[in-house]
Amino acid sequence: MNSLKVVKLKAPFDRFISNIASDKSISHRCAILSLFSDKPSVIYDYLQAQDTKDSLNIAKRLGAKIETKNNKTTIIPPSTIAIPTDPLECGNAGTAMRLWAGFLSGCGGEFVLTGDKYLLKRPMARVVKPLCSIGANITDHRGFAPLAIIGNNNLKSFDFHSDIDSAQVKSAMILACIKGGQNSTYTENNLTRDHTERMLVGMGADITNIEDKIYIKPTNKPYRPLNLTVPSDPSSAFFFAVATAITPNSKVVLKNVSLNPTRIEAYRCLEQMGADITYDLKEDIYEPIGDIVVRYRQLHGITIGQNIPWLIDELPALSIAMSIAKGKSIVKNAKELRVKESDRISCVIDNLKLCGIKCHELEDGYSIDGGGMFQKATINSHGDHRVAMSFAIAGLLCGMEIEDTDCIETSFPNFQEILRELSCR
Repeated sequence: MNSLKVVKLKAPFDRFISNIASDKSISHRCAILSLFSDKPSVIYDYLQAQDTKDSLNIAKRLGAKIETKNNKTTIIPPSTIAIPTDPLECGNAGTAMRLWAGFLSGCGGEFVLTGDKYLLKRPMARVVKPLCSIGANITDHRGFAPLAIIGNNNLKSFDFHSDIDSAQVKSAMILACIKGGQNSTYTENNLTRDHTERMLVGMGADITNIEDKIYIKPTNKPYRPLNLTVPSDPSSAFFFAVATAITPNSKVVLKNVSLNPTRIEAYRCLEQMGADITYDLKEDIYEPIGDIVVRYRQLHGITIGQNIPWLIDELPALSIAMSIAKGKSIVKNAKELRVKESDRISCVIDNLKLCGIKCHELEDGYSIDGGGMFQKATINSHGDHRVAMSFAIAGLLCGMEIEDTDCIETSFPNFQEILRELSCR
């Protein structure tokens, strides 16, 4: 089990960062959605992290041919889905397990999805129950993985409303609908990330959103192949936005980032706290892509209770900014944080207290008394890459040691390299 020692910054920084990890959510979807075509999909800058490599390997196990050269990945779909004899490994990725569960529910054959010790502790009933309600045959282990799936290529039509605001559940149901071949509709309480819908529409799928109701109309014809460059991950880039926002006289330009409105809510929150942030749109085909410029300004406290599904990955990093900001900050309506890679509410609050920050745990979030000074501490990430990287950013102010950092490799392999570059003048 690796650890990371972060050294306190000696001076402000002014940086262009163009090597941020590619978007993990989009990379997972590239591996899955490419199988809806009968022609090769070409993906540039597919994220070469363990979780997304696992998704590619699942596609390969299902019969796809994968060719990777430099930054170009070609996925050649099979004419029919192969039936693997061994379990399909999802690593640490809840996105991969839940989306593949949706896809495989509509395929003929028997499949088993499994993952690492952390993924096996994450709830899967949220996706298993709705899939089973439309005719899928999935056996879980008391609500958790491994998932044993007997595919059914004649799933029922559905008019489904989800009480859980989850892009993973939504995507699983959309993928099952397309494989099952029945016109269906899907609604949720609050709009969640829409990468699946955007990418499928770009491939020629008939998916429309009318007054927040999603209409899915499958066809028997294969979709167009994907041909895209995966943008930089705004959730990964956000760590360095926070680093800038808490380091006086600093500036950073985050290059070629997804500007999807459902992905940059955390930047909007940082703006509300006082940070100087601008956006420069460069293109908009499958996804809006551009640069984000962040300049330091004194931060103040904020209350966050809206658009939580758009913030769920960035709230640990925001907690670092909240600790520095003047005044009190509150996060509420975020109980979903308790079922991520770790219980992010308890994990964040316990570690902030170790750093000398005054904060309080709530059932559905936390409150932080800002204006504090971070103290050097030894932090346990509990295998959660977002927690590990958030406290590494805090370490730029005081130094920090983070334990159990293998998890960073699952999503942002060059995070430590960029972190070190901030210290180089």
